[in-house]
Amino acid sequence: MRLRNITGARDIIAESEYVVQEPTEYKGRWKELFENNGELHIEVGMGKGKFLNEMARRNPHINYIGIEMYSSVLLRALQKMELDPLPNLRFLCIDARILPDVFEKGEVDHIYLNFSDPWPKDRHAKRRLPSRQFLERFDQILKADGRISFKTDNRDLFDFAVEELEPAGWKAEVITYDLHADEVLCEGNVMTEYEEKFSSKGNPICKYVIYR
Repeated sequence: MRLRNITGARDIIAESEYVVQEPTEYKGRWKELFENNGELHIEVGMGKGKFLNEMARRNPHINYIGIEMYSSVLLRALQKMELDPLPNLRFLCIDARILPDVFEKGEVDHIYLNFSDPWPKDRHAKRRLPSRQFLERFDQILKADGRISFKTDNRDLFDFAVEELEPAGWKAEVITYDLHADEVLCEGNVMTEYEEKFSSKGNPICKYVIYR
């Protein structure tokens, strides 16, 4: 998917108080940024921020960080924050491949992957966020009892993600191929923009929660 560049987006992000400009400086001490001892949850590839904004609103005792590498997309999340700031939500404009440089070992309690880019060509498999390459990076920053939650409407990507678990040393706590048909799993589910769009068309939403 080609993203439209928005003139001035990078400048706005560079000046925003809601974007941590030098995230590597907080490695191992993110609690200092939020000034509390709450859990730290991150969303990798957060898009326009609807999911994380609602999660932060519902759970003020949890600290959230949204990670998005595209400035034009992150700008939309910033616009939401400017209208209604949340003290437990901050953003990073970085490539997810450098996450181990940003978070200390065991510093993150939960990682969310929502409707990630499927990178459909086989030669790009290692770029997929549920790939074993990214699971290895996530392993470096996630607490021993931490979890990763992944949602997508792309069945091929989900099948790939499930197949990656065993060779990467992860186990599934939850797997569903139709999230919205499961009353238990759907309870408290916060939908992303894509989830609302795809589910309204009747597309089943796949989800897993994994641990190691």
